[in-house]
Amino acid sequence: MKLAVLTSGGDAPGMNAAVRSVVRAAESYGYEVYGVKDGYKGLLEDDMQLLDHQSVSGMLSKGGTFLGTARVPEFKEEAFQRKAIENMQNRGIEALVAIGGDGTYRGAMALAQLGFKTIGLPGTIDNDIAGTDFTIGFSTAVETIVDAIDKLRDTSQSHQRCSIVETMGRHCGDLALFAGICGGAEFIVTPENPVDKNEMIETLKKHKAAGRRHSIIVVTEKIFDVHALAEEITEQSGFASRATVLGYIQRGGHPDSEDRILGSRMGAYAVELIKDDIHGVCVGVRDSRVIHLPFANVVGQPRPKNPLYKLYKKIS
Repeated sequence: MKLAVLTSGGDAPGMNAAVRSVVRAAESYGYEVYGVKDGYKGLLEDDMQLLDHQSVSGMLSKGGTFLGTARVPEFKEEAFQRKAIENMQNRGIEALVAIGGDGTYRGAMALAQLGFKTIGLPGTIDNDIAGTDFTIGFSTAVETIVDAIDKLRDTSQSHQRCSIVETMGRHCGDLALFAGICGGAEFIVTPENPVDKNEMIETLKKHKAAGRRHSIIVVTEKIFDVHALAEEITEQSGFASRATVLGYIQRGGHPDSEDRILGSRMGAYAVELIKDDIHGVCVGVRDSRVIHLPFANVVGQPRPKNPLYKLYKKIS
């Protein structure tokens, strides 16, 4: 059997571990694996290379994705989807493993609906995919944010400042939530946990009056203009305030042990599903067990509010 594997959408640490696992697990069954360059763009342009044990050697610890990734809006159209299937079938490829976030899943589901065997793996730092407790790349991104918070706390305490840290996450606040708890943030503001700006500033005033030397606010992107918020806090609270937008640094770096293990487990599991002729599904992890669910049960579905918000309320 011949398989293909691609990474699509935003890169995430641990994607390479997943690709490596797909290749080596497939080889254990005598399957061939083609790596698709630059996601769905490579499917449309028939840009694929045969991968083997040696070609993925050393990839476990590398960040990003060695296959490359690109966003391809035209892949939403059925004509382009059928072209991708035709290119794979011309090479004798019978199944595809697609690693990425919601957009990647939508493309994979479209191929599955056209009859092509497809498996999805959740690869995104945002942890915003339903049907899984964690996505590949999330753990490493949290570590990156926590490291930044720790460094900012040192300088904030020295200068008696309030530091605002903006994380990625889009509509999911898990990056801010996990990193905020680990970094001891006084305020965590996310789409699931909105905070009234004026109430927050009033609380900062009380903290300043009580003699606190610093404060940390961690906020998910697109909720506030964090630089404008820093100016308001400076003017109204008594704390000098600075905002730090971490941006794309959150996607980079060597994957941590959690993401190497998660990518490896999910990649091997995808091959097992294909071997057992199970497809049209995406892989996840629930209570430390690797599972699979139909695309329709995951794509576009909301994630439940994380129970860690209750912990944050108690200890912040």
